[in-house]
Amino acid sequence: MAKPDVLQLGPYPDWDQGPLEAAFTMHRLDLAADRTIFLRKIGPGIRGIAARGTHVVDRTLIEACPALEIVAVYGVGYDGVDLEACRDHRVRVTNTPDVLTADVADLGVAMMLGLSRRICAAEAWVRSGDWAATGGFALTRRASGARAGILGLGRIGFQVGRRLAGFDMDIAYCDVAPRDGVDWRYMADPVALARHADFLFVTLAATQATRHIVGPDVLTALGPEGVLINISRASNVDEAALLDALETQSIGGAALDVFDGEPRIDPRFLGLDNVLLQPHHASGTVETRKAMGQLMRDNLAAHFAGKPLPTPVI
Repeated sequence: MAKPDVLQLGPYPDWDQGPLEAAFTMHRLDLAADRTIFLRKIGPGIRGIAARGTHVVDRTLIEACPALEIVAVYGVGYDGVDLEACRDHRVRVTNTPDVLTADVADLGVAMMLGLSRRICAAEAWVRSGDWAATGGFALTRRASGARAGILGLGRIGFQVGRRLAGFDMDIAYCDVAPRDGVDWRYMADPVALARHADFLFVTLAATQATRHIVGPDVLTALGPEGVLINISRASNVDEAALLDALETQSIGGAALDVFDGEPRIDPRFLGLDNVLLQPHHASGTVETRKAMGQLMRDNLAAHFAGKPLPTPVI
């Protein structure tokens, strides 16, 4: 039996690439010299698309593959996939939730500690010889016992909260409705949540409704001592407003794993000492990436075998 034809939009580690090629006939769009000619040639036979969470799967690409049946996303975010176009063409969509939840939550808390205790700057102080030459490093800010706000209490937001509870923090959250079985304080308004928080964690899924939900009003409410931590999607934060707030020090700081236009980030970030920058790698551990790849392949395999999808989006 012929293997299903799958369009691959970007590279995967060897531990994923090998099994993908063993199970499916993979067509590398990312390696094509001319995407238009490539799609014209192989598009009619494509039954699946393997995409990363940052890839764009728009209506044009979907309609270039008239036999398309499934888009399997390697990542929890699927905001780059045109779900309306997929519904119109009866294309299934899957992602890889849960397997990356712990790592993303871990990094969010690590970023909070890294920025509040200025860990990177303190290490540079030691390495530069300033410790020996001029004395101890400047005092930093305590995280334990502080007030935390979690904007979006899904899987990742909940796990962030569990970790923050170990720091004896006063935890509140904002979502579309209170979550059953959660004792933390519920706030329906992101502005009120920001006003409460010393550390505001953004853990929302990215949708059109959440675009720039962290804007000037939320940043003003966060205030000059407040810190923003974004481990969700860049579109959830008004980046221009955030940069203005950081440059004027109208907020205390930000720890960011996602950016508009990444990996080419706005150079205004690079001159700031009140921001901690990470290269969109919250799920970037060997263990999690292997699990993500396996789950993506499991979704593709289940679909082509006519079995229920492990983690369907639509």
